[in-house]
Amino acid sequence: MDTAVAVWGQLATLLVMAFALGLDAFSLGIGIGMKGIRLIHILQIGLITALFHVLMPLCGMFTGYYVGTLLGNVATAAGGGLLLLLGGHMLYSAMKGESAPSFDHGTLWGILLLALTVSIDSFSVGVSFGMFDSDLLLTVLLFGTFGGIMSVTGLWLGRRAGHWVGEYGEAFGGIILLVFGIKFLM
Repeated sequence: MDTAVAVWGQLATLLVMAFALGLDAFSLGIGIGMKGIRLIHILQIGLITALFHVLMPLCGMFTGYYVGTLLGNVATAAGGGLLLLLGGHMLYSAMKGESAPSFDHGTLWGILLLALTVSIDSFSVGVSFGMFDSDLLLTVLLFGTFGGIMSVTGLWLGRRAGHWVGEYGEAFGGIILLVFGIKFLM
């Protein structure tokens, strides 16, 4: 019974974290989509963003696992602190009102840079999850799926014109990361 509860708790945590990290791609996608984007570019950006949302947390988890074996019991506190810092930074950036960087999303380098930009926080969260010995395959698949789907959704909605979520998506994601950071520190 306790094992089943732990598995469902881990799944719920991963789903919420994947959603929170996908909000960054979603909100940036809205901004880019509002500038005008072709459907083929929406699909390309979505696929590459999904790939980066798999690779970045994977690298982070390996790093976190290594750091976790070095730090031992301090790893949980370090992971929670990292989530607090990341969530605080996302919230600060959203409140400060930094505009989305302008990318030439029609080139491979532009798409790669865009995907890296929206998935860099997945690396940090991956480090935290590596310290907690999270399920590797489930984590990266959920992060990749949510990152890709939310990127495509944001680009498509932005293309259709929707200025309402772009400003608040990153703030909401930051709040979610702050809450989990506090939870891991308790």
